[in-house]
Amino acid sequence: MDWTFTQDVEEFVAVAGGFLSLRPAENTIELGAADAVRRRGRAAFGGSPPLFGWWRHGGGPVEGTFLHTPPYPGLLTSGSHADSVRPLAEGLAGLGRPLPGINAAETAAMAFSAVWQRLTGAGAQVRLRSRLYRLGELEPPAPAPPGAARVAVAADAGLLEAWLGAFSRELDGIPQPAPGAVADRIGYGGLTLWEKDGVPVSLAGLTRPAGGTVRVGPVYTPAEHRRRGYGAVITAAVSRAALDEGATAVVLFTDLANPTSNSLYQRLGYRPVEDRVSVEFKP
Repeated sequence: MDWTFTQDVEEFVAVAGGFLSLRPAENTIELGAADAVRRRGRAAFGGSPPLFGWWRHGGGPVEGTFLHTPPYPGLLTSGSHADSVRPLAEGLAGLGRPLPGINAAETAAMAFSAVWQRLTGAGAQVRLRSRLYRLGELEPPAPAPPGAARVAVAADAGLLEAWLGAFSRELDGIPQPAPGAVADRIGYGGLTLWEKDGVPVSLAGLTRPAGGTVRVGPVYTPAEHRRRGYGAVITAAVSRAALDEGATAVVLFTDLANPTSNSLYQRLGYRPVEDRVSVEFKP
């Protein structure tokens, strides 16, 4: 078996960081998660300790990585070597690692799921089909709705906790923010509000730069403020902020089942990069 697993993030970065940095936009989650664990420790995502892995075919260079930060599904690098999928499932099953799902390119996700079901007896169903977009030339909405963007501060924590909790419930299956996550994002200016007449009406987040790439998300507008253009304008505002701070790439993920958001982000200048599938496992 050519997979190596570790709970040591420093070992993972030392071995696989160069591979991930070759495609920082596509590997935004892996790079960002490793950075979060390095800064905040193994409890950065609120679940059990994370597990990292890398694949070397016949002892050659790293050709794929695996990341599991509970309670999220496991994440297999896009473009991973096709021969790595079955050994990955076998290796994780051998570790007795509970796995709520797998997130990967569709062919790899389905191949992994088939082996995982055979090994564990788990059921599997597609939970989400997502698309990664990368910003080309930013095209802010015109005319913009009334209001202005404001970086969230500590006094906004209660509102942010409530809104992010509502966002998780609406998406049904997206974990609630881990303890301390909102305070962490406020600490580096990673959450921005759009205000109309001094009242917050929409929210957008930014990750810390990882490999020069910044990821937008979440984007949330409470139901009573929707269909007024706030989601578009706050996304444009944080995208511009990321560029102004020196990001070499700005990316975001969308749910392919939501044509409204996919159309909106393309109008802002985001262009498709790749699609992924998240498969959920059930006992």
